[in-house]
Amino acid sequence: MKDRIGALFGWSVAIGVRRRARMNPDAGPCWAAVVVWGVVNAVNVLQTAGFLSRVRYGMTVNHVLGLVIAALAVPATAALVAYLRAGSGALYWLGPAVFDAFVVFMLVVEYLHPIEFRSPRMPAILVPYLVLFFGSIVLMGLPMFRIDRSLWGVTVVTSALLLASMGYAMFKGVG
Repeated sequence: MKDRIGALFGWSVAIGVRRRARMNPDAGPCWAAVVVWGVVNAVNVLQTAGFLSRVRYGMTVNHVLGLVIAALAVPATAALVAYLRAGSGALYWLGPAVFDAFVVFMLVVEYLHPIEFRSPRMPAILVPYLVLFFGSIVLMGLPMFRIDRSLWGVTVVTSALLLASMGYAMFKGVG
């Protein structure tokens, strides 16, 4: 029963996005919009868990979740390529492009050449890190506002959870 509900939800999402995308030829491939929507919400939920895990476990769990977030660059890049090949407007391809830039930057400063830039704060790294991260969230979520407001609403909720968990982690001194 659970699989049927998931399948029905998946089909309803795809059908709703497909209908709205047909009305907006600038939107590009329908599947790419669904993929980007999935990526932005997965990033929001994963990083929410990452912020909350910092309170109890420090950065250990957050670093593992960071690698999962980095893996989401694969579907984001597939959507980016599809958007570019379809000649979609910048509103659609800019989010995945900024997300890919964030992932590359994150991999360098967190994993390949680890630098502690949060505490003590190093604005030269922290500012671009946060601008790329939150910029990608906004830019990946924005197109869904034009395509499907109910799906955009889900992104608003997951983004609010992300910000609340970040605030909580900062309040606890581990933000």
